[in-house]
Parts: sequence; structure tokens; C-alpha cells
Amino acid sequence: MLYIIGLGPGKKDLMSLEAIETLEKCDVIVGYSTYMRLVREFTKGKEIVTNGMRGEVERCQQAIDIAKTGKTVGVISSGDAGVYAMAGLILELMEDGSDIDIKVIPGITASIGAAAMMGAPLMNDFCHISLSDLMTPWEVIERRLHAAAQGDFVICLYNPRSKGRPEHLRTALDIVSQYKSVETIVGIGKDIGRKDEEIILTTIKDLDETLVDMTTVVIIGNKETYIKNGYMLTPRGYSL
Repeated sequence: MLYIIGLGPGKKDLMSLEAIETLEKCDVIVGYSTYMRLVREFTKGKEIVTNGMRGEVERCQQAIDIAKTGKTVGVISSGDAGVYAMAGLILELMEDGSDIDIKVIPGITASIGAAAMMGAPLMNDFCHISLSDLMTPWEVIERRLHAAAQGDFVICLYNPRSKGRPEHLRTALDIVSQYKSVETIVGIGKDIGRKDEEIILTTIKDLDETLVDMTTVVIIGNKETYIKNGYMLTPRGYSL
């Protein structure tokens, strides 16, 4: 049996009961070393398989190979396993006709965790766009930014800024500003569910890019999004 487990933002309180129960019954836990530290209390006495960043293919193939031996294996991902994480890669690597049973265990993804802390910014149509061009060409990312902004979606930006791509967030905001007002409300969610958790509400115009890194999700509102009583709110459209 091979489980692909979404851990949520990072703390136990935001993990599903199903995720916790699944971790407990696994013989082997496979995951990125940073995420393994988040589930330390569930790994005692279990076989651990871990490696560093960008070792995803090797890690997932190891999990499949171990599952073939009959052991119960859990592959862990932060957030939701099916959102920029390991579920898709495991399914791609599986051999045609494989008899390994697979179950994906959902988790709270960064945008959902951050949105709950901000208020209710995702009450109307929204989308996710990753600004990482490691596997998606930047030209494709730019087209998606244009389309989402032109459609006035609330836009959740994942992997918004890193040392290797410090200008991607600024370029994304410049594209979005072609369609949305620079006064559009933006929420910055840093380290959601972890000890350094922080929420900042600002606007496209006033956003301080130096506050944004790879553990941050940026939520850009639509034309109706506003701040009320300190909360970011995108109206659903009810008649009040």
C-alpha cells in the first residue's frame, strides 16, 4: 500500500485525522528532509527514507520500489499532496498495470491556510499560479498571469520569490497591474501554521517585496476585495 499524505501547513493542529492515522500505520515514511522534521513524533520506530530539495523523482521512485516489497509506505508533502506536490509524480512514475494500491490523503494547502488567517479572500472565483520556472517555462507563467488578471480572478501566488529569482514577483505584479488597480488588496501569508506565522494586508502598490520568500503565499484580491475590521474580504455576491 502506498499513501501520499498531505501534512497541511506544518503544525499538528492543522493536519487531518486521516493523515495522522495514516502516518501511524505506515511501516516506512518517505519525504523531503525539512518536512520529515514536521512529523518527527509520528516516525519513531519506523523506517525513514529522505533526501534534499530537487530529489523528488528519486524519492518517489524509492517509495514505489519499497511498496512493491509489500510494506505500507507513506510519502509526505507539505500542504496538499496534489497541489504542486508528490501525488502527480507518484502516479506518473507508476508502471502501467501496477497492482500497488495508492491513496492520496488531502491536506490544507498554503492558500487555504493563509486565507483563513486573513479572513475570507477566496469567497469568489480564484486560481493558483506558481512563479517557479524550474519546470514550467516563464513564458507560460506570464500567459497565465495575463489570463487570470484579465478575468479578475483572486490570484494565489505560490513560490513567489527566492534568491534565485528575486524579480519574478515584481514582474508578476506588473503584469497583474495592467488589469487590476494598484490599490487592489493583497494578503501576504508567511510561514502559515508554523511558529513564525505572520499575516500582512497591503495593496499591489504598497507591497514590500523583501517580506516575501519561498515560505510565503501571496493572495491578490479582485476588484471587489476590501478590508473590513482588519480582515481581507472578497464578497460572494449575496444581497444584503
